[in-house]
Amino acid sequence: MASNKLLASATKQASYNMVFQVAFRVMTFLLNAFLLRYISKEMVGVVNVRLTLLYTTIIFVSHEAFRRACLSGGDRHNWKQTVNLIWCTVPLGFVCTGVFTAVWLYLLERPDPETIPHYSLGVIAFAASAFVELFADQLWLMTQALLFVRLKVVIDSLWIAVRCVTTVILVVYFPHLGLIAFSIAQVMGSVALVLAYYAYFTYYIRTASADDSFPLKTIRDFFPIWPTGKKPWTSPELARLTWSFFKQGILKQLLTEGERYVMTIFDVLSFGDQGVYDIINNLGSLAARFIFLPIEDGGYLFFGQSLKRGKPIRDQEKESLALVSRVLQSLLKVVVLIGLIILVFGYAYSFLALDIYAGEMLSSGSGPSLLRWYCVYVLLIAINGTTECFVFAAMSQEEVDRYNKKMLVFSVLFLTSAVYLTRWLGSVGFIFANCLNMLARIVHSLYFILGYYRNSQWSPLSGLVPSGWVSAVLVMSWVVTSSSEMMLCCDQGWPYRILHIAIGAVCLLVVMATILMTERDLVLFVREQWLSRSQQRDESKSKQDQKATNIDRQKDSKKQS
Repeated sequence: MASNKLLASATKQASYNMVFQVAFRVMTFLLNAFLLRYISKEMVGVVNVRLTLLYTTIIFVSHEAFRRACLSGGDRHNWKQTVNLIWCTVPLGFVCTGVFTAVWLYLLERPDPETIPHYSLGVIAFAASAFVELFADQLWLMTQALLFVRLKVVIDSLWIAVRCVTTVILVVYFPHLGLIAFSIAQVMGSVALVLAYYAYFTYYIRTASADDSFPLKTIRDFFPIWPTGKKPWTSPELARLTWSFFKQGILKQLLTEGERYVMTIFDVLSFGDQGVYDIINNLGSLAARFIFLPIEDGGYLFFGQSLKRGKPIRDQEKESLALVSRVLQSLLKVVVLIGLIILVFGYAYSFLALDIYAGEMLSSGSGPSLLRWYCVYVLLIAINGTTECFVFAAMSQEEVDRYNKKMLVFSVLFLTSAVYLTRWLGSVGFIFANCLNMLARIVHSLYFILGYYRNSQWSPLSGLVPSGWVSAVLVMSWVVTSSSEMMLCCDQGWPYRILHIAIGAVCLLVVMATILMTERDLVLFVREQWLSRSQQRDESKSKQDQKATNIDRQKDSKKQS
């Protein structure tokens, strides 16, 4: 029962986190669309790349490993020792804040003070906001470990709301503040987060019943305290685990923030180009996060439950293998078609989309070219995500370990190519480096899948190739929409822009109609899945109705008796 309750709570927490991430992305998207009318691209580069990297670096070094270690083992840990360990983030964070602040102020290139004044104040503010958040780590730990699901979502939403609202008010009504506006908003968001945690748990402790299982009984328990008896101040096991997580996390941090580190350390782009690239990267990743990521997650769940991990094809159940092969082929077809549609129409509508989103700041420079190449990267992301979710479900543990070592090689190649390609091609070099990284991973996955299905009757990789008719219509759509862009968009007024959009809509309808008529296997598969889900919903509803009817009958019989 406890395991089922934990699983249900964890699933609920994952769902809330997914909703929060979507809301966060949408809010950031809308906020940027509004603020870009009031700030320069150099300001975007300094805030979103340079200062945000300072904040995330301090956060990672100071407490990421501590958080992961303290969450391991759950209630088997001594909570007083765990709280003591998590408070070690504060002195470590103080040192990190001082060191990284000095690096950002004195070792890295500073922006032009006439273009971006108050840079030093911005560095101090963003570093201070990271340090302030460390004082709520022990309460964040309780929220995660004891599954206060809604609390975390509410406080994180409060943190975002305070930052966004403060930024908008200061930028719009006090434009002369410049970087100071973002600095104030950053600090206020962090202070609001810490105060919210302390306020909630102070109220919770004071109103909790005597038999409540919450490990912190008094406000004094929020802070370090020596454990009773002969127990050490903190758990040696957790301390060793923290060091292990820190070493593992270094690679993850470099991969997650690799582009920003390259921009910041190697000075390959101006602050204005950094700002434009960051905006394009956020825009381009929307499709990957909202369309392809759910497909990838669902595919991995299905493949993982249907395949026997590490077993060759001859040891798999034939019925399950046939279904897996069909699902893989269909998923590949879906993501390839979506990626090609984004690529074809993204080429002709990148300029218009950026002009509507942020005006001339994005549409007049390298922005349209960046977004067009990013559409190529999106197609590669789609293929890689789907092939890797199958590969990870079919690999043995030893193969997964070997692949993790290959990932390290891929990462080094990515960072190296990013430095050289960006110096040669500008900000487009980052996208080329990402494309090379994706291509290397795709080739590895295709090689594994081909070997897996060798000498079998199935060929799921045929899903990578659309039908001839669909390919022809996509090429024609690219020609038509590109010609429409040259003739109608985008300096002749909104009537011509609307006509350009209408032409694209007609081409998209033709593409969709061609897919429905020629990709019969895919359409049949989607229809079967839709009917299957509808049938499951109907059966579930029928069971609920039957249960309600039985309850009513029991009540009636009791009344009669």
